[in-house]
Amino acid sequence: MAQVLQVNARRETGRKAQMQNISAAKAVADVVRTTLGPRSMLKMILDASGGIVMTNDGNAILREIDVTHPAAKSMIELARSQDEEVGDGTTSVIILAGEILHLSVPFLEKDVHPTVIARAYAKALEKAMEIIDTKISFPLDVNNREELLKIVRSSVGTKFTARLGDLVPNLALDAVQTVKTLGADGKSVEIDIKKFAKVEKIPGGAIEDSTVLKGVMMNKDVCLPGRMMRKIEKPRILLLDCTLEYKKGENQTNVEITKEEDWEVLLKMEEDWIKQQCDMICSFKPDVVITEKGVSDLCCHYLAKANVTAIRRVRKTDNNRIARATGATIVNRIEELQESDIGIGAGLFNVEKIGDEYFTFIVDCDEPKACTVVLRGASKDVLNEVERNLIDAMGVARNILKDPRLLPGGGAVEMAISRELSKFADTVQGAEQLPFRAIGTALEVIPRTLAQNCGSNVIRTLTKLRAKHAESPEGENSTFGIDGEKGTIVDMKALGVWEPYEVKAQSLKTAVESACMLLRIDDVVSGLRNKNRDGGAGEVENMNPEDDE
Repeated sequence: MAQVLQVNARRETGRKAQMQNISAAKAVADVVRTTLGPRSMLKMILDASGGIVMTNDGNAILREIDVTHPAAKSMIELARSQDEEVGDGTTSVIILAGEILHLSVPFLEKDVHPTVIARAYAKALEKAMEIIDTKISFPLDVNNREELLKIVRSSVGTKFTARLGDLVPNLALDAVQTVKTLGADGKSVEIDIKKFAKVEKIPGGAIEDSTVLKGVMMNKDVCLPGRMMRKIEKPRILLLDCTLEYKKGENQTNVEITKEEDWEVLLKMEEDWIKQQCDMICSFKPDVVITEKGVSDLCCHYLAKANVTAIRRVRKTDNNRIARATGATIVNRIEELQESDIGIGAGLFNVEKIGDEYFTFIVDCDEPKACTVVLRGASKDVLNEVERNLIDAMGVARNILKDPRLLPGGGAVEMAISRELSKFADTVQGAEQLPFRAIGTALEVIPRTLAQNCGSNVIRTLTKLRAKHAESPEGENSTFGIDGEKGTIVDMKALGVWEPYEVKAQSLKTAVESACMLLRIDDVVSGLRNKNRDGGAGEVENMNPEDDE
């Protein structure tokens, strides 16, 4: 048969490809398995730039790991999409997907077609979602802060910051409730954490000093220290997106001057233009001018003379946050300034020195729809880990406010679904019955891993939990799960460990769908490429030069 692929292109087909994909996915799942639950271990990873990452956040670990196998890469994508979508449950989604694939091996060995397995898995997922919706989930009162804290606490409970008590849950709830706005229809809730809740890390101080500001903080000082005021109460704030310098020509500009005085005139015109711009700004009597571009020295002089504080080269994202917190509008041309563009929503403008650097605070806003979370801590590593945990906690808080439904934690949901699925499996006809049942068995990996990680007797604990769930035919015991601290079986209602509906539903869907996708791969081709001298990707190098003749 003629050779189609290049000599050094590796190709695996059929059963071999499927088994390799499954073992790669299982290897990725084994990396993060010990990081599930409150008794989880930390992983220490040396990243490409030589920095150290210490974390037990599934997504953060997998982001730093460099893998070559395409199936392992697609597993890592899972954690990323879970993190972007709901912000939590990254570890459980990987463990679950790995377990589902592992349990598919016997079916493949018995020559059950992957499409049949995938179809059964899809049916099982549909049934599982129905069970969650109708039998296990229940609504939550969003205005009850104590209840909200419980849920965020159980999300953070498995992380490094659990020992700090309620600090991180409180920060997350405050931040999310600050940036919460109603949608255009007046009913839907819009919460954009990425844009409007900024986390600023300042090394030094104690972790307990971390707070959520009712406003914005940025790492900037005033343009003319000593001449401009650093503390203003009830400031009128003007935000600009244009330079306060004389505009340079787009390309080279040549000016011919015949008389010596014309040079003076030219400079005078530049100065007059800047003065005119400053006069226009000062006519609106702002106290603070903040621009994303530069401010020339002359302009600083005129503004300082008019008792206006100026801050230059602010990031666009910071400018947007200030606009949202103070009610100002960002102006692109000074000629278009109006009174309504001035922000009067802030209570205090203050520049403080923390350590060696100056920080600008615009705080005590009336209705801040944007906020800054200031984290203090002993070292960079601690701060980075607290930030990762905080972002997860904010994700959980956002999910609850968007979809206020709850599920019991501690592997209770998985066990309840597993029991219901095995009962329902008897009604499934044909070859799909066994893979359908396998999803129920795979879900038990979550309570099993929880028991493993806290060092209890896994088989005994799981058997007890299964028996507890089987005792109640109507599912009254569906809230019983494993206490991740002690490894005992507890009613999660009494323990107060809850999970948001959104996180659990998303992780189930993602895990099952990705397992179906990986099972249906029966051919993996990887061509090894060599780089051209220009730095671009070259063609596959031919190992046998004689073949060319």
